[in-house]
Amino acid sequence: MNPKVDFFFEKDSKWQEAYGHLRKLVLECGLTETLKWGVPCYTYPSGKTGKPANVVLIHGFKEYCALLFHKGALLKDTDSLLIQQTENVQAARQIRFTSTQEISDNLPVLKAYIYQAIEVEKAGLEVKLKKTKEFDMPEEFKEYLDQNPDLKKAFEHLTPGRQRGYLLHFAQPKQSKTKVSRIEKAIPRIFDGLGLND
Repeated sequence: MNPKVDFFFEKDSKWQEAYGHLRKLVLECGLTETLKWGVPCYTYPSGKTGKPANVVLIHGFKEYCALLFHKGALLKDTDSLLIQQTENVQAARQIRFTSTQEISDNLPVLKAYIYQAIEVEKAGLEVKLKKTKEFDMPEEFKEYLDQNPDLKKAFEHLTPGRQRGYLLHFAQPKQSKTKVSRIEKAIPRIFDGLGLND
């Protein structure tokens, strides 16, 4: 157990008891506990680099708490438990819980998923992610880029992850005027080399 992570398990939350069960379960599988993105994250040395690689994390939402497998797309979902949060999530998959009992009732199955995720890391496997150019570019944003070469250049200088973030953000609304509004708000950030959430 990593003392830097204790606050997460000690804070009052509707999932506090479930979090404790998940922590015990994951640590029994031989993973190293660390804190990333403000939540407990568990790592294992990558067979590719030897450096600690993210295997699974524990997080919670209003309706459920979950184990999130960073390379869940590579796991065999033998018990049909893995959930893709949204259609745009490429690698990660969740196993969701709405009670502590669900965790207790499924311990051997959950351990099997965790051990499978460790084997994925040992083997150095990677999820083949879609390239940024494979994401749809909203017509409204394409027009802005065509009309403003400096904006096009600034967008192309962003990291692929930041580009994808903007493309997904601009594509979400159904109405064109909402897309345009999002684009106009984002332009100064793009020129500053910042991503959507930087």
